[in-house]
Amino acid sequence: MCNEHAQARGIRRGISLSTAHALVPQLETKRRDPALEAATLARLAAWCGQFTPNVAPDSAGFCLLDVGGSLRLFDGITSIISELRKGFSDLGFSAVVAAAPTARGAQLLARAGREIAIGTLQDLAVELGKLAVHTLDCTPATFATLRAVGVNTLADCLRLPRSGLARRCGQPLLDDLDRALGRLPDPRKFFVPPERFTAKLELPAEVEHAEALLFAVRRLLVELSGFLAARAGGVQRITLGLLHGDAPDTNIAIGLSAPGRDVTRLSLLAGERLTRVTLKQPVRAITLCANEIVPLPGRSLGLFRDGNETDDRARLIERLRARLGPDAVYGITVHPDHRPERAWHCCEPGATFTVHASALKLSRTAELRKKRPAPKTSSNAFRPVWLLRKPRLLSENGGAPQFDGPLVLLSGPERLEAGWWDGADIARDYFIARTPGKSLLWVYRQRREPAGWYLHGIFG
Repeated sequence: MCNEHAQARGIRRGISLSTAHALVPQLETKRRDPALEAATLARLAAWCGQFTPNVAPDSAGFCLLDVGGSLRLFDGITSIISELRKGFSDLGFSAVVAAAPTARGAQLLARAGREIAIGTLQDLAVELGKLAVHTLDCTPATFATLRAVGVNTLADCLRLPRSGLARRCGQPLLDDLDRALGRLPDPRKFFVPPERFTAKLELPAEVEHAEALLFAVRRLLVELSGFLAARAGGVQRITLGLLHGDAPDTNIAIGLSAPGRDVTRLSLLAGERLTRVTLKQPVRAITLCANEIVPLPGRSLGLFRDGNETDDRARLIERLRARLGPDAVYGITVHPDHRPERAWHCCEPGATFTVHASALKLSRTAELRKKRPAPKTSSNAFRPVWLLRKPRLLSENGGAPQFDGPLVLLSGPERLEAGWWDGADIARDYFIARTPGKSLLWVYRQRREPAGWYLHGIFG
């Protein structure tokens, strides 16, 4: 086999290797690897599963898709063929796509290079009749016999008496033609995709900069997306492996805030991570693994096309985590503790937290308040958004707290006493205070030693 550049220099299939080197001294040759071909065809079959679950890879390099039940879903055969061509191109393959009422008929048309979609058996018989007889799978002796009697096309072959043709060329030739024309059944064994996704891409040359790998990585992501669509699933974590010559592999984990399979979304995250990788040795190959496939059902669309703020927020979080690291971006959830510095915990973005014990405690507090009047304070409903990591001791002038001048106490005190159960108890009186510059602060007076005024939060 030879590519277009070799064909332009006079290389043809079937010539000897010595003749090819004589025509093009700088010709590069590679030995055929049937095992790699079979593995690649299986990966393509898994990708094709997004169009139909009935995919049958053929040892001759064909992928047969039974799309009869998917025509309405994908808006017709023309749309399916267009998607197949685009997908194969994104995966780095060139393909001939033909459609016919029979699997063998479509296979023969594709082998002959006829990119055509045929809808009826009558039209199929006409188009198959135009194909050269060498399109069939016959022995050299059979081809010689057909050539001796003047048979050049399938139409010529079909005009011969069936009994004489079977006697001279064998019944398998007639059976092959009958399967192509829909006269005999043509059962196929359909492909069963693997439980997890694993793919490897050999690079044509070593790559020394991680950013330059994104084009090759995108090919693997396109393949992953098709595999997930066939499984009606998504991933929340994938692992990208960069294979070097002698050094250990470089593994890059890419996480999503929610399961998905969108190629653009995955490519953005992969690009963010690759820009932060410094390669110690050139990369020879790339692997992509997704071990956990989670169900990803379709969503019902609304009547009006409103923007999906949830998806936008999730994608922003994913990009920030890919650029800054997974520990730099997190969510915040409440924790049942009256101490302000312990009333929240870090969590995964979007995680929810329900505090059953806190609800019970608040109910009990409400019962007690019915029996005795609550202290009158206007600061209970206000909390600053920004808490200092560690409260800051304030200076005093005549017992009054100072921060860029004297502070004016606007509301308070709100007394908090808690933590006696774990040895980190507090006893504080909180106030909302105003600075000379009109800023609002959250300060407290320590009621235990060491006494003093402390700044704990800032409003706005």
